[in-house]
Amino acid sequence: MAIKRVLVSGAKNFARGGAVSAATVLIMTVTLSIIASLLFLSALLTFTLNSIKDKVDVSVYFVTTAAEADILSVKNKIENLPQVASVTYTSAADALTAFRARHATDQLTLQALDELGGNPLDASLEIRAKDPSEYESIVNFLEASPTLSSGGTSIVDRINYAQNKDVIDRLTLAIQATREIGIAVVVFFAIASILIAFATVRLAIYVAKDEIAVMRLVGASNAYIQGPFIVTGIITGSAAALVVLLLLWPITWYAGLKTVGWFGGFNIASYYMSHFLLVSATILLSGIALGAIASVFAIRRYLKV
Repeated sequence: MAIKRVLVSGAKNFARGGAVSAATVLIMTVTLSIIASLLFLSALLTFTLNSIKDKVDVSVYFVTTAAEADILSVKNKIENLPQVASVTYTSAADALTAFRARHATDQLTLQALDELGGNPLDASLEIRAKDPSEYESIVNFLEASPTLSSGGTSIVDRINYAQNKDVIDRLTLAIQATREIGIAVVVFFAIASILIAFATVRLAIYVAKDEIAVMRLVGASNAYIQGPFIVTGIITGSAAALVVLLLLWPITWYAGLKTVGWFGGFNIASYYMSHFLLVSATILLSGIALGAIASVFAIRRYLKV
């Protein structure tokens, strides 16, 4: 019965707040909406980064005089590195065949190639790392290891690492900056939400001051007196969370239809449906936490029991 009364009193305090309660829910809705946006933005950036990871690799080109046995020896050594996911070998002959196929309709290029009288293309290894951060160590191995030389002369002609490194570094930096800015915005609105929720609980304490005085006279416990105001804050945060979760359905559905082509296949609506429990739990717990924190601060400041 005591728990029931605390819950009922908390709901009454929320209803008594009127416009202040509504304003608190509105501000918390904005805060929780930003948190939800960060979840979707983080998922989008991660999806984009993973897509680029799948397309980025390091290609090692060998001098035309390199023996195939030496190249395959290098391939085996690279495959044994723990940070390497896969290594694909393309011989000079296969590279030439692929080149001719790509330029099958470009007779001028094919004619120029025939006039060379030989194969100007190099054999190569396409290396994919388990993580983009590992490419640098792989390249350092290729550049520093004396075992990759045949007869004392390096058989590696060039490595196309610098361009790919710039792409990965820039995207990683963009993701980090976006997350940091997003966190700063969330903190700002979270503080605003707590302050307004603080005012809501303060108003509830003021309205119930006579009732609180009576409970003190009859010896009610501190938890019994304070409980309804904490419930008020939790109801406020929960209401804002429910509003956000309801709004996300039409918003993500519409945005998913319009933006799936822009984001390289990432569908916001599909992500929301497949991660509904995660998003819902994050939003609901964030709302409850904001409301509870504001209530605790208000109780300590205005409710001396």
